[in-house]
Amino acid sequence: MQLLFASSNPHKVREVVEIMRGLGIDLIGLDAIGHTGPEPVEDAETFAANARIKAVHYAKVTGRWCLADDSGLAVDALGGRPGVRSARYAGTGGTRPEQDEANNALLLRELEGVASPERTARFICAMCLADPAGAVAAETTGTFEGVITTTPRGDNGFGYDPLFELPDLGCTSAELPPEKKNALSHRGDAVRHMAERLKSELL
Repeated sequence: MQLLFASSNPHKVREVVEIMRGLGIDLIGLDAIGHTGPEPVEDAETFAANARIKAVHYAKVTGRWCLADDSGLAVDALGGRPGVRSARYAGTGGTRPEQDEANNALLLRELEGVASPERTARFICAMCLADPAGAVAAETTGTFEGVITTTPRGDNGFGYDPLFELPDLGCTSAELPPEKKNALSHRGDAVRHMAERLKSELL
């Protein structure tokens, strides 16, 4: 079975490919099939609804089974922000690394003066699988609990990973090796639940 993963973010594609490895599922990203027309507008207020928008759109456009995710960071002290706007939190353009840097800088500014016990946060990932006609076939979610540090640490991962500390491990998500992060992360959690649905219901 081949699935199209509706993302052109190479970090996300690599993570999901690694997690799905061994299930007999050939997963490819949008870059592998070339131009797919205009991107859908992700204007929903929840991760699940945005994942649904992407999965249904790209399934209909390509006529393929399509898996999509929407994910982001929810910080308790900020009332759940940046939430569904995590990727564009700072509102800047530029390359992905430049956007990540601006988003992280804004997050640290907004948390200035907030004590460590109150800097709790979680990554959330919602996934949606749509069939080639665009009908939703399965949906899953995953979470990853941590706290926001005061200084970025680590060179692995992407996005907010350098600021996302795992108190029980004494490191940030960006300091974890990829296989360890995949075993613990919100995306890994959501993908494993999706893989169970695929194996039990669709394969």
